[in-house]
Amino acid sequence: MTGKLTAALVAAVLLSACGGAPRAGTPEKDGGNGGNNGGNNGGNTVRTDAGAVRGTVTAEHRIFQGIPYAAPPVGELRWSSPRPVAPWPGTRDATRPGGRCPQVGSDYAKVAGSDEDCLFLNVTAPRTPAPSGEGRPVMVWIHGDGALGSGDLTDVRAMVTRGDVVVVTINYRLGVFGGFGYPGLAGSGTYGLQDQQAALRWVRRNAAAFGGDPGNVTVFGVSWGALSIGGHLTSPGAEGLFDRAVLQSGEGMMDMLAGSMGEGVPGYPAFAWRTAGEVEEMGGYVAPMLGCEDLRCLRALPVERILKVPQIMNMFQSYAYGNETLPRLPSAELRAGRGHPVPVISGATRDEHRLFVGMRYDLAGRPITARGYGRLLRTAFGADAARVAAEYPPAGYGSPSLAWAAVITDRMWARATFEQNRLLSRKAPLYAYRFADRRAPMFLPLRTDFPFGAFHAADLPYLFAERNVTLTPAQRRLSDQMIAYWTNFARTGDPNGAGLPRWERFDGAARVPYTQSLEPGAVWPVDYAADHNLAFWPSPS
Repeated sequence: MTGKLTAALVAAVLLSACGGAPRAGTPEKDGGNGGNNGGNNGGNTVRTDAGAVRGTVTAEHRIFQGIPYAAPPVGELRWSSPRPVAPWPGTRDATRPGGRCPQVGSDYAKVAGSDEDCLFLNVTAPRTPAPSGEGRPVMVWIHGDGALGSGDLTDVRAMVTRGDVVVVTINYRLGVFGGFGYPGLAGSGTYGLQDQQAALRWVRRNAAAFGGDPGNVTVFGVSWGALSIGGHLTSPGAEGLFDRAVLQSGEGMMDMLAGSMGEGVPGYPAFAWRTAGEVEEMGGYVAPMLGCEDLRCLRALPVERILKVPQIMNMFQSYAYGNETLPRLPSAELRAGRGHPVPVISGATRDEHRLFVGMRYDLAGRPITARGYGRLLRTAFGADAARVAAEYPPAGYGSPSLAWAAVITDRMWARATFEQNRLLSRKAPLYAYRFADRRAPMFLPLRTDFPFGAFHAADLPYLFAERNVTLTPAQRRLSDQMIAYWTNFARTGDPNGAGLPRWERFDGAARVPYTQSLEPGAVWPVDYAADHNLAFWPSPS
């Protein structure tokens, strides 16, 4: 293997998941509003363009689960572009989620799946038609974690009720099934992204049947979901598939410093993107481990055999560029002024990296020591380590672990988020935010004796219902405000509305570009660049 591939492979193996036919090889094309043929009457049966589905009607909602949006990617369709689903006769039961895409779970998410027939989506809508008689805004949620999750794990009912919107959640191929590459394999490293685009085409065709407006679609996601949206913003195949976007703690503009995601994890120019050649070479490296010498053998392997290879899900978590789906590196495209000009909400949490430091060090029984902090700084910054240590002394943060978390939060997460906001704001309206509730409840199954603060993805319980999470009255108020901001934006492209603190557009040319801080009792503008010491970390663009 080449030296560059070796670094990419080590990074991929050790990087934990971050926070769901036309002719062969051709993604399904737009097809109008084929699903607008009944069902928008509050009943439990809706006709989509592939057939009728029967869902569940509650006092407030209509919920349709397990609707296939593409053909099962099994057999010869494993590692192929998504194909149209075959129409079904009669009425399909849509009262339960569809199969979860293959995954092995993690210490913080005990989920698993082995069914490749998993390209399903779920639609939740208000029970009654919109008073205006027009379609409601449609919001499509792309879940985080590149190797974990499914659309049904997100409870969107509160957002649907309070925001008067239709919300769609999706499954898409994950890890090795969504990002695998192999020499000569069309679409190497992009199948998860292609699935998401197929789901968005389904929404354009069928939203009206569920009471949604197919001409008003907002895609939103967190972490790996937001990263995916960053890819769609520069993907030719995503043009025209959505009208607005919300990126929550996305890694699309981030690089990866050596040691930032754990000791022994090398640095890499892009946190989550790899070249198509690298991904294909990794596939060629892994195939013999699976006992295969060609693609036919690989496609015939049982799912369970593939999942037994250690870390294989994370190994192919990253998406590839230099292909039809992503012709060029998305971050480079944005820096060059290219990309789809849609209004955007974009932001991050105040203490992004505390989650990863807590999990890898303190909760593992080996908190970072003063000596360890120095070693991490030397690994990441080389000759500049002493300068960074002087700027981020452990005494100023309470511990070496928290100092290291602050260094990586500012240098990797905040710097990338601020650059992303500046670049996107040049093409369309952008509203920037920082989620800052340092008392946010921990919804992952982790001990809470570490000060996680406003950790990566800590904003999720404020938008969606999370099991075993209780918000204080002040936090519930912030939840109401955030849901109103998000759904107002989906409705009009502007998050502002009656009773909400004013949220101004982000202007990258301003001395202090407007960023809305989201914290209980403190929803107001902050100097994001100053708060995250970005003068110390100059932007690459």
